[in-house]
Amino acid sequence: MRRSGTLNGQLARIMTEVGHTDRIVVADAGLPIPGEVERVDLAVRENLPRFLDVLDTVLEELAVEGAVLAEEIKQASPEMFEQIRRRLAARGVTPEFVPHTEFKTATGDARAAVRTGEFTPYANVILVAGVVF
Repeated sequence: MRRSGTLNGQLARIMTEVGHTDRIVVADAGLPIPGEVERVDLAVRENLPRFLDVLDTVLEELAVEGAVLAEEIKQASPEMFEQIRRRLAARGVTPEFVPHTEFKTATGDARAAVRTGEFTPYANVILVAGVVF
């Protein structure tokens, strides 16, 4: 049994398999996930688990070189946006912004999507995997 890191076996496997430029979506409870994208459904109930807790877990284990957010998060959920921005900035990542309709389309290119129980509007991010060397 693992003593630390990601305990969810499916998520741990995906993060191990991810290669440079692969994309992983960390999503709120309502984001539609395309059928061809592997879904890691962690949602238990409203706001469990929280988006930021899952994002922190993924960021601890994954080298990230880029991120995409929906433009609408700035106005609809400014506190969440600031929390995401800080976490990405700490890793030297400046997010790209696209309209939410474009964001949803872009999730179709993801290696996997991790669904949280988050009920905050637009609490979604596409992370672009970097390399560790």
